Amino acid sequence: MHHRTLGKVNPLEVSAIGLGCMGMSHAYGSPKDKHEMTRLLHAAIDRGVTFFDTAEVYGPYTNEELLGEALNPYREKVVIATKFGFDLTPNRDPRVASGGGASPALDSRPEHIRQAVEGSLKRLRADAIDLLYQHRVDPAVPIEDVAGAVKDLIRQGKVKHFGMSEASAATIRRAHAVQPVTAVQSEYSLWFRGPEQDVLPTLEELGIGFIPYSPLGRGFLTGTMNEHTKLDPTDFRSKLPRFTPEAMKTNQTLVDLLASIAARSQVGGVTPAQIALAWLLARKPWIVPIPGTTRLDRLTENLGAATLTLTAADLNDLDSASVSIQIHGARYPQSLERMTGR
Repeated sequence: MHHRTLGKVNPLEVSAIGLGCMGMSHAYGSPKDKHEMTRLLHAAIDRGVTFFDTAEVYGPYTNEELLGEALNPYREKVVIATKFGFDLTPNRDPRVASGGGASPALDSRPEHIRQAVEGSLKRLRADAIDLLYQHRVDPAVPIEDVAGAVKDLIRQGKVKHFGMSEASAATIRRAHAVQPVTAVQSEYSLWFRGPEQDVLPTLEELGIGFIPYSPLGRGFLTGTMNEHTKLDPTDFRSKLPRFTPEAMKTNQTLVDLLASIAARSQVGGVTPAQIALAWLLARKPWIVPIPGTTRLDRLTENLGAATLTLTAADLNDLDSASVSIQIHGARYPQSLERMTGR
């Protein structure tokens, strides 16, 4: 597994492909078996993955606990990213934009950040958090105060790197002026290219790494879903406009494009998912996608993209054809979409 560097001011080296761990405990139906997920996490390490993504809200809390226990024997070899920013006190709905349909309560007050970090440190069994993201920008708290709080935590040795999630270019600039941002995480794939307009150019200018989440369109770009796929009501995708049968039927055109590029590859057995991930890796050397999975075969498939080199013709065809494809359905319900791009 090749490695990539996130950030220039405070650089962080990670595997070229990371592992998004949310689905092991949260959002995609019932939580998965702890022992099976532990074996999967260990298999990822055996295959060269060093970068693992979680958040206090996944569960809530149980995903951090899973990673804290499973990765503890490998703590010096791995980088764990977690997130703060939601009010998870009792009687609050903890569902978030990446895993539910309700509009949650944000809380990025400095005192809450400090409290969240103490909890995450205990659950992750860590002396310091490798990469700490603000999960969503809180309009009630100046971003300078948020960055300042994280800066203090870095000085105290409790946090190593500062990150942001789904933030606008302007907000990233303001935060970076107070505490250098190592990485920004946002949804990005061939079926959602919004970051290309303002965010990616800003990150390149400032020397900040980029972490695309949902790089496989929450499973749709793998080619294993279609308009006949029945999603369980406990699967948060069942509440997303982009996953209605009508939208999936129309959006199949993009999957067909990926399949056509895979079919002409000189490397045998290439899949649409690998093409989608290889496209992301080819965009910039400071982009590190974090596809999530709970299955060993899918993990192996995803990591195979790290050694797949797309030709100039492949990249040109993917760019030109995908831009002309109109994707149907919003990625989030309106209440959750409002929480992005602030």
